[in-house]
Amino acid sequence: MPRLPTPPAELVSFLEGLPDPHILLDDRYRILAANGAYRRQFGAAGATEGGAEGSVVGRTCHAVSHHASVPCDQAGESCPLAQARASGQRERVLHVHHTAQGEEYVQIELAPVAGADGTTGFFVEKMVPLPVAAQPVPSAQGLIGRSPAFQKMLGLVARVASSRAAVLLLGESGTGKELVAHAVHQGSLRARRALVPVDCSSLPEALFESELFGHEKGAFTGAAQARPGLVEAADGGTLFLDEVGDIPLPLQVKLLRLLETGTYRRVGSTELRHADLRVVSATHRNLQHMVAAGRFREDLYYRLSTFPIHLPPLRERQGDIALLARALLERVAPRPQPRALQLSGAALALLEAQPYPGNVRELRNLLERTALLCDGDTIGAEHVQQALACGLPPLAGAVGEGAGEPRASAALAGSSRQRRLLDDEALQQALAAHQGSRAALARQLGISERSLYRRLKALGA
Repeated sequence: MPRLPTPPAELVSFLEGLPDPHILLDDRYRILAANGAYRRQFGAAGATEGGAEGSVVGRTCHAVSHHASVPCDQAGESCPLAQARASGQRERVLHVHHTAQGEEYVQIELAPVAGADGTTGFFVEKMVPLPVAAQPVPSAQGLIGRSPAFQKMLGLVARVASSRAAVLLLGESGTGKELVAHAVHQGSLRARRALVPVDCSSLPEALFESELFGHEKGAFTGAAQARPGLVEAADGGTLFLDEVGDIPLPLQVKLLRLLETGTYRRVGSTELRHADLRVVSATHRNLQHMVAAGRFREDLYYRLSTFPIHLPPLRERQGDIALLARALLERVAPRPQPRALQLSGAALALLEAQPYPGNVRELRNLLERTALLCDGDTIGAEHVQQALACGLPPLAGAVGEGAGEPRASAALAGSSRQRRLLDDEALQQALAAHQGSRAALARQLGISERSLYRRLKALGA
């Protein structure tokens, strides 16, 4: 191993005085200096990789933070150092790091440091835990996951949270848009003020303006006293417009005026009021199609969608189901005497085989039914299958109902997959008869490749 270069003493002293974890790297990924905050956070975690606790100088950054023998870019992840070498400028990524507190999501900022000759000799890396999803492992609250689709979404949240940009959350029902809205708010400079949700789909058109902007006494029948609106309540904080695609077209112009000027009037008042707020909106609808159809104002769409974030459906996050299930079980365990419920391998495999059109919300409901059907501490595949059967429509009702037929067929197909998954003998027969790859066999059985490998391992195949 080549000798470590000696970093400038002034730079080392500067890093030591910074409150966040910082390290100084060379272009071989070796740590040349680490401040106290970094040593406290990563020293104990890195001790298992060799050396005394807190001894990180001379080791590679990926060995300390990832417990990996190769750099991140060689392990299929984005590497800020590799990116900075290529671009010559500051780079930022989101990683899962091994810390003294366990695995945590960490936002990394890396900047090249030019020497006297103008060439890059060192790199300064700053690490800040992401508070809205600090741990990718089950917790009582917050965002949970570590699948590539989830990490991509979380990286966008981390980038936009501290800005003033309007955020538009796009995704199917049940994907957790309100949780992400809270994450954006918590990561912003407005976190100490209120996040005020507005369910646009539940507000009658006649009351929309009054609820949003407030009203004066006598403004309409029943207005016995003046009342502030939700915009006023969100002043200094964040206004979360949930299901913004359901706002009636005539009322969209009033919202547009607020976004463009920061001003509004209470119903029945001529006084112009000001609101300092950030808008985060969400919808499961395709707003671009609505704009093309004339059902949503184009100018409002562009005001709301400064920074759009797509929330992946659960079917694109299959690797997160185990994490989500463990966390959700803590929340739905039957009371008043909650149990420490756990899932058997077969139960988890069955959960991972479901399509989840209702996304995380559907998974939560399924787990709650399953927990109620289980009398012990371990949920088996039979409990999951029973819970799934509870949610199936009667076969007679699914025949000849037009629009309901595809859904019923999908449910029955899912039930068929469950039976195949549970039937060890059938799985062994399918394996013996199949001549292709394991991936093709998984597709044939209608389950994920991961679930197939888990089942085969359990069978010793």
